[in-house]
Amino acid sequence: MKLIKGNFIYSIDKDNIEIKENQYLLIKDGKAEEFYKELPSRLKSIEIEDYGDNIIIPGLIDLHIHAPQYAFRGMGMDMQLLDWLNTYAFKEECKYNNLEYAKRQYSKFVNDVKNSATTRLSIFATLHKEATIMLMDLLEQAGIKAYVGKVNMDRNSPEFLTEDTLKSKEDTIEWLEETKDRYKHIKPILTPRFIPSCTNNLMEEITQINNIYNIPIQSHLSENTSEIEWVAQLHPDTNNYAEAYDKYNLFGKDNKTIMAHCVHCPDDELSLIKQNNVTVAHCPQSNANLTSGIAPIKKMLSMGIDVGLGSDIAAGSSLSIFRAMSDAVQVSKLRQAMTGEANQILTLSEVFYLGTKGGGKFFGNVGSFEKGYEFDAVVLNDESFGDNSDFTLKERLERIIYLSDDRNIVAKYVAGNKII
Repeated sequence: MKLIKGNFIYSIDKDNIEIKENQYLLIKDGKAEEFYKELPSRLKSIEIEDYGDNIIIPGLIDLHIHAPQYAFRGMGMDMQLLDWLNTYAFKEECKYNNLEYAKRQYSKFVNDVKNSATTRLSIFATLHKEATIMLMDLLEQAGIKAYVGKVNMDRNSPEFLTEDTLKSKEDTIEWLEETKDRYKHIKPILTPRFIPSCTNNLMEEITQINNIYNIPIQSHLSENTSEIEWVAQLHPDTNNYAEAYDKYNLFGKDNKTIMAHCVHCPDDELSLIKQNNVTVAHCPQSNANLTSGIAPIKKMLSMGIDVGLGSDIAAGSSLSIFRAMSDAVQVSKLRQAMTGEANQILTLSEVFYLGTKGGGKFFGNVGSFEKGYEFDAVVLNDESFGDNSDFTLKERLERIIYLSDDRNIVAKYVAGNKII
């Protein structure tokens, strides 16, 4: 057991932020147990980590990130999706066939994640089995918790980054077997890149793998209008993009599923997302950079759809989920201004929830300090912003979301383990 003291701020739900000022939190078996204003005598022998006036929030959750793209973040931000993929993303990912290059770039990525406010991620690697395992090894060593996916893609990609269908299947099975029971913190996730890059045969093979291994799934959905039109041509038997996954049983139901973006979902697609308990990864910076649009997140939340945030490196240029929170507010304002629709603007409480408890649901009881939640936490010093004496703790939280960076991190915990 251990005791942490400080100013705790966390979400109860999308509308309510809980604040425990200058209190103690008992951590037992890596989970939040109970808050105390004054310590009972039975706990006074337990070691205390006292963080004074610093602010302690749950570790941030990144539900959608492409680790191999970290090396070229900030490039091609004036392009649209499909052109950007062909000009930058695919050419970079091809390099991960070289394990020396992969280790150099993945080591930089993992080090920066470790020193950020993010404690859990769902990650796209590349189609290269060996490099994917290397990434998983590095993340495990860093103490981060993550899902990592070996990407599947056997069509409509450059020849240098297109798999043979049978090899894609075999490599995926070998990857799953080689990493089975290998890690404490890292888990595999099936990753068909997106419908245009996977043949019907490959989707059927992934379904068979899914039937055997029963693990989560991640992919992209309704990000760009030209992409949606392309999917309609490839799957004329479906009514929407989501059905092209669902017909292979790769869209929620029996398996936890993350679908990134969901910018242009018609009502029937949103209903299927809700019905199948699919989690949406909202990536506001990426959607702006690649001219994809603005997802109707307020509508999704009102429908009870599970939503979290993603950095979507490198279509998003910043690793920071704080940046994703502030971007989510800003683009929601633009959505309301440009569409004329009422009630589109996300609140501070909502985006804080999305970046913590909302995204944390995918990992279980994660993203809050409620009893029984795994203790993922970031301790933040906001003195560099200036005098805080006139601000409430909630106001200080808002400034942290808009102004903070890695230099503000005093300590970081993942499932009760201090990694910074």
